[in-house]
Amino acid sequence: MEQTEYHNPVLLKETVDGLAIKPDGIYVDVTFGGGGHSREILRRLGSEGRLYAFDQDQDALSNAIDDDRFLLISENFRFIKRFLRFHGVRKVDGILGDFGVSSHQFDVAERGFSTRFEADLDMRMNQKGELSAYHVINEYDELGLRNMFSQYGELRNAPKLARAIIGARENNPIKTSIELKEVLSPFLVKHKEHKILAQIYQAIRIEVNQEIEVLKEFLKQTQELLEEGGRVSLISYHSLEDRLVKRYIRNGLFEGEPEKDMYGNVSVPFKKVNGLIIPTEAEIKKNNRARSAKLRVGERVGNK
Repeated sequence: MEQTEYHNPVLLKETVDGLAIKPDGIYVDVTFGGGGHSREILRRLGSEGRLYAFDQDQDALSNAIDDDRFLLISENFRFIKRFLRFHGVRKVDGILGDFGVSSHQFDVAERGFSTRFEADLDMRMNQKGELSAYHVINEYDELGLRNMFSQYGELRNAPKLARAIIGARENNPIKTSIELKEVLSPFLVKHKEHKILAQIYQAIRIEVNQEIEVLKEFLKQTQELLEEGGRVSLISYHSLEDRLVKRYIRNGLFEGEPEKDMYGNVSVPFKKVNGLIIPTEAEIKKNNRARSAKLRVGERVGNK
C-alpha cells in the first residue's frame, strides 16, 4: 500500500476496508490531502468504478491522480452534495473522511499550524479564506476568545487566557506564533507546556476553519447521499470530532436520543460496523501522528 511524502495516511487498510468497496461503485474521499486513501480506493475499483475527492487546500491540488476514474474537486467538503450534483452524482456507495491537519500542513512552517515553528498567525486550511488566526487573536472580544478556548480547547483557564490576550494586544497586535506563546507563557505549566499549547492551537484552528460546523453539515448530508448499504468510514483525532461522529452513526443525531414510535421502535439512518478502531503500536511507532486517531464505520440502512 502506498504512502506519500505529503501525508502518510493513517489506518490506511482499515479505513478503506471499512468501505467494503464494490468494483463498479461510486466513492468519495472528502479529505484528499496527499491522496494515499484515494490511491488505495482506486486500486480496489474496477474500470467502471468512480472516485470523487475533495480538498480545499490549494497545496493538495499538486497531488491530483491521473486516472480517468478520478476527479479532484477543490472545495470544502461541507459542500459535498452541491458539487457531486454539479457533476451528475446523486447517490454514492461510500464516503471516506480523515479529519484533522495533514502532515504537510504541520510541516510547512508558514502555514502556522505547528507549535514547533515561528510563523505568522494563519492556520487557514483554505488559503483563500478570510478568517485567519491573526484575526481571531486580534479582533475577537474577550467573550469570544473565552468561549473558543473553553469549547474547542477544553481549557479550564480559558477566561485567564482570553484576558491575557486582550491585555497584550492593547499595545501592539499579536502577529506571530512566538509572540502568542510569550503572551500565554505564564499559563504553560512546566512539563505540560506542549500539551497546553497544543490545546490552544487546536482551539484557534477549529475556530478559523469552522471545523465543528463543517463536520456537522457534512454528516447530515451523508444520509441523503449514500445508497442503502453504502458506508461512511471516518477518522477523528480529538474528542469533539469523535463525539459527533459516534453519536451520528449511532442515532443520526448530535444530541439527545432518537424518537420512538408507538411500538417503542426507533428509526436510525446507520448501523454501526465493527467497533472503534485505533492504530496499532507498530503504526504509531512508524507515524506518531496516528496516536490519537479513532476510526468509526457506519452502514446506511432504510434509505428513503
